[in-house]
Amino acid sequence: MKGVSSAPGDYVYFKSQVPLHKIPIGTKQWRYYDFGPKTVPPLICIPGIAGTADVYYKQIMALSMKGYRVISVDIPRVWNYHEWIQAFEKFLDTIDVHHVHLYGTSLGGFLAQLFAHHRPRRVKSLVLSNTYLDTRTFAAAMPWAPFVSWTPSFLLKRYVLTGIRDGPHEPFIADSVDFAVSQVETLSKDDLASRLTLTVDAASVGSLPLPDSSITIMDTNDYCAIPQHLKDELTERYPEARRAYLKTGGDFPFLSRPDEVNLHLQLHLRRVGVEPRPEVVKNISKDGADGTDSSKKKTDEENDDRNNNMPQGSGSSSSDQSPTLPESSGSSNDPPLPTDTIQLQSSSMDNLVLVQLAGEVYQSCVLFTLCYCTLVLVHSGGFISRQSV
Repeated sequence: MKGVSSAPGDYVYFKSQVPLHKIPIGTKQWRYYDFGPKTVPPLICIPGIAGTADVYYKQIMALSMKGYRVISVDIPRVWNYHEWIQAFEKFLDTIDVHHVHLYGTSLGGFLAQLFAHHRPRRVKSLVLSNTYLDTRTFAAAMPWAPFVSWTPSFLLKRYVLTGIRDGPHEPFIADSVDFAVSQVETLSKDDLASRLTLTVDAASVGSLPLPDSSITIMDTNDYCAIPQHLKDELTERYPEARRAYLKTGGDFPFLSRPDEVNLHLQLHLRRVGVEPRPEVVKNISKDGADGTDSSKKKTDEENDDRNNNMPQGSGSSSSDQSPTLPESSGSSNDPPLPTDTIQLQSSSMDNLVLVQLAGEVYQSCVLFTLCYCTLVLVHSGGFISRQSV
């Protein structure tokens, strides 16, 4: 495994565009991203043990630009599955979301199935990736689970990272591993201990009232931390579910194969009746809300400020005073032009007006000087002629 590299450029851009929300709900602290049109039923992404809300940044950026709403959450500090179900339901109530589509990987897929089992009216569809149906295998492999709360943080991180396959990887998979490792480093001791406790807590997924046609199973065919026999059990449980197999991708296909994952997510959402709204994407503010009124009000206020700062008499109409930015010929994914470009053009217009005024003053001074010199010469010539006579 390579050392943790610096943050990818697209992740840096994502952090500058999409705000991170942190809200306390009861005794739980929720950390999540919410981006896209609020009128579209959301796709909620739940990570595995080694993941945070940030690991789905490629899905948030790509799908929100297509007109979908994507919410990515951190697993809060819960210690059993009953606590998880109650905490997640309170979270949905707090953000005013009633019906959801869940996308879970590894532990996140297991948590998504449990919530769909106990709260069937709220879950409309599932996308399950590299996940399982019960925790018996992991409990048997972790006999020291009762002491996980007293285990030092560095040992917990080492245990989590040993589940990620080491060795040479192709570049995209290696980058996905590096990013996941960097996210594990941000987790506290209690966060890691609670997630490992969930992994070994005795629980299994019962029969879901959700039809198999509303479930998509998206697995990688090369390798992952979940044993193959557990993935096969999941496939047998939902025989009529849609299959979306990725030839390669490792443990984190949403990072290493984002284009394929995003395509399968779009196909799933369309199949279960979620209609995107790309026409409102350009009006989405930085907080993820699709309110056109607030953006229009902000634009009007900026125009008023520019008009009030213009000198009097410098132009005949407001359209002349407010330069128009050319429309971009690129794709809809291009980032918006920064507002300092508008300020720069407004400043240039002010300078141009001042130069014009200075030119007019200079021209008047020249004319006055010429007239004065002419009068002086004429007067001097008449005085000399009379004296000579």
